[in-house]
Amino acid sequence: MEVNMSFSHYMDDEYEKLFRRMNPPRVVIDNESSKNATVIRVDSANKHGILLEVVQILTDLNLIVNKAYISSDGGWFMDVFNVTDQDGNKVMDEAILDYIRKSLGPESCCTSSMRSVGVKQTMDHTAIELMGTDRPGLLSEVSAVLTDLKCNIINAEVWTHNTRAASVMHVTDEETGAAITDPQRLSLIKELLANVLGGGNKVRGASSVVTEQVTHTDRRLHQMMFADRDYERANDNEFDEKRRPQVTVVNWSDKDYSVVTIRCKDRAKLLFDIVCTLTDMQYVVFHASIDTEGPNAFQEYYIKHIDGSPVKSDAERQRVIQCLEAAIQRRVSEGLKLELCTTDRFGLLSDVTRIFRENSLTVNRAEVTTKGGKAVNTFYVSGASGCPVDSKTIETIRQAIGNTILKVKGRPDESEPATTQDSPTRFLFGGFFKSRSFANFGLIKSYS
Repeated sequence: MEVNMSFSHYMDDEYEKLFRRMNPPRVVIDNESSKNATVIRVDSANKHGILLEVVQILTDLNLIVNKAYISSDGGWFMDVFNVTDQDGNKVMDEAILDYIRKSLGPESCCTSSMRSVGVKQTMDHTAIELMGTDRPGLLSEVSAVLTDLKCNIINAEVWTHNTRAASVMHVTDEETGAAITDPQRLSLIKELLANVLGGGNKVRGASSVVTEQVTHTDRRLHQMMFADRDYERANDNEFDEKRRPQVTVVNWSDKDYSVVTIRCKDRAKLLFDIVCTLTDMQYVVFHASIDTEGPNAFQEYYIKHIDGSPVKSDAERQRVIQCLEAAIQRRVSEGLKLELCTTDRFGLLSDVTRIFRENSLTVNRAEVTTKGGKAVNTFYVSGASGCPVDSKTIETIRQAIGNTILKVKGRPDESEPATTQDSPTRFLFGGFFKSRSFANFGLIKSYS
């Protein structure tokens, strides 16, 4: 029985490879048809996870997706993305355009088995995954421990949400600049970090993991917080309704799709966060429409579970809503944005976060990168109990770190998401479906 199942899986895999070779992906990049955006069209043989793969590539290039139309019903995958760079301009850099063609076009068929969605393997650093209860000074304590253990932090991403904190850090040995491989040393790192993360909290767990194979950092952070169930709230009334994303899930009566509609403030990487979460929750996106209007984003997804069924119960519907709300909120830039740019040196992150802690600042989110001997770090910070940071504190910190090194970028815009009197779904796909004979999808059925 097991031999037959294994053979069947092998044949399915070989058929998929043959189908992809006979129908290679096609990428068309158009800088003429739109006045304000670069239009990227991707046609490819369909496979589970391909949408996340495409979105991940665009996101890693720091491109902003303003509009998108997605269709992957049947054996073919067709996407259209309107993208700009971070300054809102068309993408004219030929190196970036060529990278997109190679990553998504016919050449990607040869490397698809090596480039599983979201997985990177590296030997030039050691990856550390941390999960625990958020508290003031936590990043300072973690970076201090790593510095004491002669670990140089070359990259790090820190998220906090719903009293929980997650981080993926890439470290190297201070002396060799290479990955740390000694088992005893790795065990000590793991033990000491687990002690810091525990913090005496007996209600929620803490974990530290050292690994050589690293999932795409942002995707891994979503997976860690999802596994930690950060989407659950003891008291839902404490959620700030003004900043809460508007997420609805309803079912089509005839086509067995569930329709997920999202309205929230637009931001970078929003599409990735939503597609990543749906994919890791084992849902398949068959059609989708993405649109932005000013500061607001409107997204609509037609999904089924990987087993072919729509959302089956109110409990499942509520779980999808909660998980998508959490995915959107994890990366919301709360607090004052501080950017540090300076020559990299060992212990830099520990010194900077110690100054933050000594001045009663809480780090809500952080991005730490080093490249070419330069450290470029971004921190979103708030005062005690989440209150705004006063100007006197900022000046004290800038004097301690260096006025030319630390820049204050201002408080993120906290404008409220747009509200409308429309039905639970905005039907962004109306015209798209009509042009493809999808007009008669039937009525919408909501849960009783």
